[in-house]
Amino acid sequence: MKEIERAVEAILFASGEPVQVERICTALDVDRKAAEKVLQTLGDYYAYERRGIRLLHVEDTWQLCSAPDCADVVRKAFEIRKPAKLSQPAMEALTIIAYYQPTTRAFVDQIRGVDSSYTVSLLLQRKLIEECGKLQVPGRPRLYRTTKQFLRAFHLTSLDDLPDLPELNEEIQLRMEKREIQDDGQPIAVPLKGQAANGQIRPS
Repeated sequence: MKEIERAVEAILFASGEPVQVERICTALDVDRKAAEKVLQTLGDYYAYERRGIRLLHVEDTWQLCSAPDCADVVRKAFEIRKPAKLSQPAMEALTIIAYYQPTTRAFVDQIRGVDSSYTVSLLLQRKLIEECGKLQVPGRPRLYRTTKQFLRAFHLTSLDDLPDLPELNEEIQLRMEKREIQDDGQPIAVPLKGQAANGQIRPS
């Protein structure tokens, strides 16, 4: 097991990027259960010993990264500028997309009550969201969803880790009763998590 741990550590270090579990399984000729056990053991070790590195788990990938409490010294060493915090409008738009993805900008606009063009563009630039197809309605509006960078930024393993947000659901339901939420001129139903609103996804 120790030899497998060493090998996994070497693979993750050499990659510098997220590595899929299946790639590790293939390289070491081990099954997924064994690989994930080793990865979890390594992750627990780095955290418990307060090492300068952490093992980040996002969906089906794992990556070595610097410990969050070392961020300031890492930035200073490499003269990295600290990224600007997201504004309140950007957080609002990102929250809506995260909980009702895939969804359109029009849906975001209707919930926020203002135009979100700039905000959505900013989220795209920060790679927190991405286009994932088009809605099969007149005008074929683009659909957006969150990215793995979003999961990394908010320390989530998967979208299942998102906390409940009853306040947002209540607000949407209230506006639906008033028929205020529309998409391309047509009232739309509030989508369930993981569904697009008012239509089918068409790949880009």
